Amino acid sequence: MTARRRLQGIVTSDKMMKTVVVQISRTYRHPVYQKVVHESKKVMAHDELDAKIGDEVMIVESKPISHKVRWVVQEILKKSEIQEIGVEEG
Repeated sequence: MTARRRLQGIVTSDKMMKTVVVQISRTYRHPVYQKVVHESKKVMAHDELDAKIGDEVMIVESKPISHKVRWVVQEILKKSEIQEIGVEEG
């Protein structure tokens, strides 16, 4: 296995061509105050797998693809429930 970082997140936007915005959420306890802290950040990821809004994806570090894109969607872990309902009806 390579030393590349892998993160799990939710796709929040898929309006660009072959690029999605993934929100990565992290919850941890503050070391001094012992309060639970919720952090989230958004990263742009190159997407050849055609992920849609609401999908849970695994992204992996890569070489810079463009000015803002440094991640690639490795796999779609879970499809959005909204999409599954639309497929059943249509």
